Amino acid sequence: MPRETPQAAFWNRVAQRYAAMPMRNPATWEETLARTMALLPPGAQVLELGCGTGTTACRLAPHVARYIATDDAAAMIAIATEKGADTPNLTLLQARPGDGSLPEGPFDAILAFNLLHLLPDRAAALREAHRLLKPGGHLITKTPCLGGRWLLLWPLLRSLQRAGKLPPFRFLSPRKLETEIKSAGFTLTDRADLPRRPPQRFLVARKP
Repeated sequence: MPRETPQAAFWNRVAQRYAAMPMRNPATWEETLARTMALLPPGAQVLELGCGTGTTACRLAPHVARYIATDDAAAMIAIATEKGADTPNLTLLQARPGDGSLPEGPFDAILAFNLLHLLPDRAAALREAHRLLKPGGHLITKTPCLGGRWLLLWPLLRSLQRAGKLPPFRFLSPRKLETEIKSAGFTLTDRADLPRRPPQRFLVARKP
């Protein structure tokens, strides 16, 4: 594995505390899972990027043929491996998009939940996701979009980053995110905000 990135360093440091936190909005998580499962046939080959502690992977993996969950942070993968020890069809790997460490496809679906705003080179990661998908495969994402009027929060959030309370991340508007995904060669087929405030844009994009 390449050197530890600033993002991985943050998540390695907070992994145990993060794993102990209650889920903030279980209703929208369940809706996200339902929308995602509707796009995953039983024989699907699935790759998840930024799987964190593996909660989503453990729910989705039993419904598909093969599910590979990856994360940049070794501490997160350690927690996810323990959590998913008895989960059928689940493989956990330390890897990250954009640097060649991801497993080769092709995949029927690539998932990236609460990740894209954290990536230092989102364009490279989206191009790689496009390459790893089968024709007709889906990129399914959910991303905090704190562009527009939410930029007023930047001074506060920047101070929290400097204090080590938040990871490095980028402010994104929903429009900018959708434009970047389309520029990587995808066709958008579904969108929703889950939840609406602060907005987390759920997107489904198809590789032609």
